[in-house]
Amino acid sequence: MSTATDDAAFREEVRTWLAENLTGKWAHLKGVGGTGSGEDAYDERLAWNRHLAEHGWTCLGWPTEHGGRGLSLAQQAIFYEEYARADAPETVNHLGEKLLGPTLIEFGTEEQKARFLPKILNVEEQWCQGYSEPGAGSDLAAVSTKGVLDNGEWVVDGQKVWTSWAQKSDWVFVIARTEPGSSRHHGLSFLLVPLDQDGIEIRPIEQLTGGVEFNEVWFSGARTDESMILGEPGDGWKVAMALLGFERGVSVLGQQVGFERELNDLIELARSNGSLDDPVLRDRLAQHSAEFEVMRVNAIRSLTEATPGADNVAKLVWANWHRRLGELAMEVCGSGALVTNGEMYDLTRWQNLYLFSRADTLYGGSDEVQRNIISERVLGLPREARG
Repeated sequence: MSTATDDAAFREEVRTWLAENLTGKWAHLKGVGGTGSGEDAYDERLAWNRHLAEHGWTCLGWPTEHGGRGLSLAQQAIFYEEYARADAPETVNHLGEKLLGPTLIEFGTEEQKARFLPKILNVEEQWCQGYSEPGAGSDLAAVSTKGVLDNGEWVVDGQKVWTSWAQKSDWVFVIARTEPGSSRHHGLSFLLVPLDQDGIEIRPIEQLTGGVEFNEVWFSGARTDESMILGEPGDGWKVAMALLGFERGVSVLGQQVGFERELNDLIELARSNGSLDDPVLRDRLAQHSAEFEVMRVNAIRSLTEATPGADNVAKLVWANWHRRLGELAMEVCGSGALVTNGEMYDLTRWQNLYLFSRADTLYGGSDEVQRNIISERVLGLPREARG
């Protein structure tokens, strides 16, 4: 268990390292890759992510026996806070480091851990998530992608959508229905599938921002070895839910600091362009600041207290807060927000924020799904009728 003295020393270590390293060839990456700008300088950010790995700044919460630093929850939170406050670039290894890695540690075989964890730790292989489908967006239990064993391999057929960074990834973890005739959360398996093969087609989806972070992925006889399954066949729902629990983990605090930076920068813009003189707009900015403090405290509480539904409440809160921040940014910018800077689709930071944040209440589980989970699983209200 870390002490206050240890934590203060660690914070200084993180702050000093970032100040010394976000210079020279890395200096231009400050602030790169934020909301709606995930493609910006991707290869350079990948190199930066590997630089972090070389100096022991990846997989901080992983146990030391798996290459991590085994840091306390408090120290992990400190790192994400200081990383965001240093305006360091968005990393590119989130799905591997924060989601699949901990899931492998909990459910993987020794062979799987030895094969995959070192390459995640060193940012040598990139991962994407094959959950959502055209007919099963936020309703994961409705997936129809199939997996069938054939001569020692899983053969996968189906379609996934909204697959972040599939075009940049080496592997995808896939929820597939491997028990014929099964329904809902029964008969699902969690498969690890290499992307570089003839049976997989990846098509980027152009977003409102002009970026192509998301993708459609078709599996047509795609293959992976029989050993490439986490848990037993049919355990996919349990493994998938555990992974989603890691998604709501300590890195959320870094997200909160990123939100705070956006809010503070917007307030400074309002001060510089005179819109802060408008009493109505000033009150709205003040209210947004107060709401942020409540959101931040709730995020910390959700990490330290096992409260049913806390993750779902947190998603509802931050998604709607951030979406309204985008709307507020357009009001602060005024009529100039209606036009782009150049002849092409050249968006400002605030236009990017506004357009990308339209999706905040959809991805990662829509508002409607979050409310259903809270009402049915936490409050015990009658289940919504399903066709």
